[in-house]
Amino acid sequence: MVVIDLLKVFVPAAAAFWIGIAIAPIVTHYLYRYRVWKKSPGKTALDGTAAVEFGKLRDATETKTPRMGGIVIWGAVALTIGIMWFFARVFPNDISTKLDFFSRSQTWIPLSTLILGAIVGFVNDILDVVGDMGERGIPLRIRILFVTILSTAIGWWFYAKLDVTSVGLPFGGGELFIGWLIVPLFVFISLCLYASGIIDGIDGLSGGVFASIFTAYSFIAFNQDQIDLAAFCATVVGALLAFLWFNVPPARFWMTETGSMGLTLTIAVVAFMTDTLGEGKGIAALPVIAFLLVVTVASNVIQILSKHFRNGKKVFRIAPLHHHFEAIGWPGPKVTMRYWILSIIFAIAGVSLALLK
Repeated sequence: MVVIDLLKVFVPAAAAFWIGIAIAPIVTHYLYRYRVWKKSPGKTALDGTAAVEFGKLRDATETKTPRMGGIVIWGAVALTIGIMWFFARVFPNDISTKLDFFSRSQTWIPLSTLILGAIVGFVNDILDVVGDMGERGIPLRIRILFVTILSTAIGWWFYAKLDVTSVGLPFGGGELFIGWLIVPLFVFISLCLYASGIIDGIDGLSGGVFASIFTAYSFIAFNQDQIDLAAFCATVVGALLAFLWFNVPPARFWMTETGSMGLTLTIAVVAFMTDTLGEGKGIAALPVIAFLLVVTVASNVIQILSKHFRNGKKVFRIAPLHHHFEAIGWPGPKVTMRYWILSIIFAIAGVSLALLK
C-alpha cells in the first residue's frame, strides 16, 4: 500500500514536470510573439514614489523579458490533474483509478484557489503589459479586496462545512480552540502570503523557494495519510521545476502575478488542510517552512515604517531583502542559490516541527 501511495505522489509530479517542459516552448513562443513585457521600465514603491534603486537593477530587462511565465505552472498542474481524471474514467483499471487524485475532500479547494488566483493574476499581468506608467495592472486595493473575499469564503468553508475550529500546537501542545476566529485567521494568513509574492524578483528565486515549500507540505500530507493532497502538492512541485528549467538565469520569462498570486494563496489552503483537519500542525509549521516569505514581507514593512517614522531614512538599500543584497553587490545568481539553500533548510526544519508529537 505504501508503494502504491508513493507512486500516486511521484507519478503526477513527474507528469507535471514533463508536461510543463512540453508546453513551456509554446508559451514562450506566444509571449515573445506578442511582446508580453512592459513597454516602458519603471516601478512605483508602496509609498507612491518612484523606485529609483530598483530601476538601476531592473530597467535593462524590464522591457526585454516576457511576463506571465506562471502560465506554465498552473497549466501543467491543471493538465496533469485533468489527464489523470480522464484516464480514470475512460479507461478504468486499478492503476488509472489509483493515480486519480482529484477528490472533493482534499483537492478541490487548493486547485480552485490556484486557478482563481491565477486568473486574477493573469488579468493583472495583461493590464500591466498594456498599461502606461502609473496605470499598470489591477489596482492593489482591488487585488487585496479579491484576496480578502476569496479567503473569507474559503475560511468560512473550513469553519462551517469542515468543522475546523482549532489549530494544532507544536511540541505536543494539542489543539487551541478558537472557534469562528479560524475565518479571520485564514484571511490574515492569506493576505500575508499574497504580500510575499514580491519574492518573484530575481531569475529563479521564487520558483525554487515555492518548490521547497510545496515539497515540505507534500511530505507532511503524505505522513498524515492525506495522499490526494500530497499528490497535489507534488504536482505543483513538478510544474515549478519545469518552470525553473526556463527561469534560471538568464530567465526565458518571469512568473509574475499569474503564478505568484495562485501559489501564495494555495499555500494558505494547504497549511490549513494539513492542520487539525489532517490531525497535524500545518499552520504552526508555516512560519518556519515559509520563513523566506516571512522575511520578504517583514523587510518591506520595516522599510515602510522606517521611512515614515524616521523622516525618509531607509533600513535597506532596496526592499524586499533579496533586492537589498543585489544593491550591495551580490550577483543575482548568488542571491538565488543562497535562497534556495536556505529554503531547503527551513523546509526540513518545518517538516520536523510538524512531525513532532
